[in-house]
Amino acid sequence: MPKKAREGNDTWGLLDYLFGPGKRDEHTDPHMVASWDDPYVEDPARSPDMTIADLALILDAPVYALLGKKPPKHVYHVAVRNAPEDRTLTDGEWARVAREMMHASGVAKHGDDQACRWVAVRHADDHIHIVATQARQDGRRPNLRKDIVKMHAAAREFEVEFGLRRLTHGDKTARKWPKTGETEKAQRRGLSEPVRETLQRTVREAAAAAVSDADFFARLSTSGVRVKQRIAPDGKVTGYSVAMPGDRDGGQHAVWFPGARLAPDLSLPRVRERWLTPTVVPAVAAAEMWREAERRVCAAADQLGAGGLSEGAGDVAALGDLIVVAAVISPRMVRDRMRQAAYEFERASRVPGDRALEGQARGLYRESTYLLSQSAAAAGRSDTVAALGLLLALMTAIEASRRWHQAQEHRAQAEASGRAGRLLREAVEVTAGASAAREYRPRPKRAAARPGGPRRTPAVSGEGPMAGVLQQALPEHARTVLADPAWPALRTRLVAVEKAGEDPADVLAAVAARREMTSADSVAEVLTWRLDGWQRQRSSAATASGKNPPPTSTGGIGGAGAVRKTGSPGPTRRPPGDEQRKGPKRAQ
Repeated sequence: MPKKAREGNDTWGLLDYLFGPGKRDEHTDPHMVASWDDPYVEDPARSPDMTIADLALILDAPVYALLGKKPPKHVYHVAVRNAPEDRTLTDGEWARVAREMMHASGVAKHGDDQACRWVAVRHADDHIHIVATQARQDGRRPNLRKDIVKMHAAAREFEVEFGLRRLTHGDKTARKWPKTGETEKAQRRGLSEPVRETLQRTVREAAAAAVSDADFFARLSTSGVRVKQRIAPDGKVTGYSVAMPGDRDGGQHAVWFPGARLAPDLSLPRVRERWLTPTVVPAVAAAEMWREAERRVCAAADQLGAGGLSEGAGDVAALGDLIVVAAVISPRMVRDRMRQAAYEFERASRVPGDRALEGQARGLYRESTYLLSQSAAAAGRSDTVAALGLLLALMTAIEASRRWHQAQEHRAQAEASGRAGRLLREAVEVTAGASAAREYRPRPKRAAARPGGPRRTPAVSGEGPMAGVLQQALPEHARTVLADPAWPALRTRLVAVEKAGEDPADVLAAVAARREMTSADSVAEVLTWRLDGWQRQRSSAATASGKNPPPTSTGGIGGAGAVRKTGSPGPTRRPPGDEQRKGPKRAQ
């Protein structure tokens, strides 16, 4: 994964950092693995006859010999990194990578004795840094046109040769990642994420729900971000930019982000595609909103991509908007999972090439999005039973999109659909567990059946005989679950249920009966998710009734979080990123 850094003018300063101890990450055994003139360029880390200053002077020499005007920033810097799961490459393999990257970029073609000078420094197992000066030794400037694109093409070949994680060729559909400076700025200000990420999510939510230009800009304004429209001489709006209140640069000027810089599908022309075809749906009662949306999503899943490549591209784009809106109004206990699913599906909603805006599936998805976004009552409800059907329909739709992407050989989009589908499956199981908890009625006859006999007491320190509970509740799945790596997390959930004063065998049987489990890759994981939803629902119900909520476990998969009191007014909505202006908490 080659990444080009900003150009600079201090060769010695960059080398001193690369050979030094590091600032954010510890540099281990910094040394050179390759250079423009191997083996005659000595390594400052391993030769007493070469210093960092000497190496910088040798690299810079052609710059001072350039014919004509000297470049103001002549230092060329590229970092090449492996994925975390990749094996560790040897110095020799990294040297081959460095030479090929310099050849592909145009800095130093193979066999060109007059090419630019460069060195490759390694100070960690998973990456190298290549430093070059943009001056050929014959006094000319190098041709670096499309250098990063060509380096990425070379990287894909090495992934196959070295057996590394295979990425995809750039199709201009990837999200715009925060720059290093933006991430560091967020950390200094105590923000949970860079401003670019907050703005991207806010604009996407407004675009997904809007039905016109005026509606889009109104939603942006009410969300708390600053909006600036770009107006042409004829009075038409041709673009927009957004900024976070309080986000300023070194000169105390607001930092504005045009929509196209947030994501490829957030430019104003792409945003307007969503309402070029008017969406009209009949008015339905709030109680029927989930059911109506579910019906349309189920119908659309069968039609996705039926009209060809361009129609399928329009279908998955509309499905992405639907997931975004569904995440905003989803039940609180699964809202974080739904937001993460929308985040993961974002890449799957963008396909290179043209998009058909009249497809049948696209129209059904847009109608469902309109239904969800227009129901103000649903946004304040946490109706897990009503939402479960829609979540199941969305899970089917995402699986249909994954199969379509695979058929079109969109590997990055298919993988994104798979990740979103897993998160949505988790949300479905948590919701199923919560629904089981709402309808559960304990059976007193279990205690009456053992007159005078010992009653089950809560396990102490999590040492209850939960394997026996599993065998009692689900004998047909017990052997598989006990051998599953997710069994410890499930056992922790069962212990928490018993400590809350409930019969874990009855509860486990209740959540298992809620939905089929034969299609699950991991029955233990599914049961853990359902018990997570069970605990959250029971905790919420106890809080609403004024009782102390039962203890919940935070270990294992899908840890339970705090649940706000049902029926109590929510906090005043703050603009995105406004957490940096919060004052100290009041004493309780």
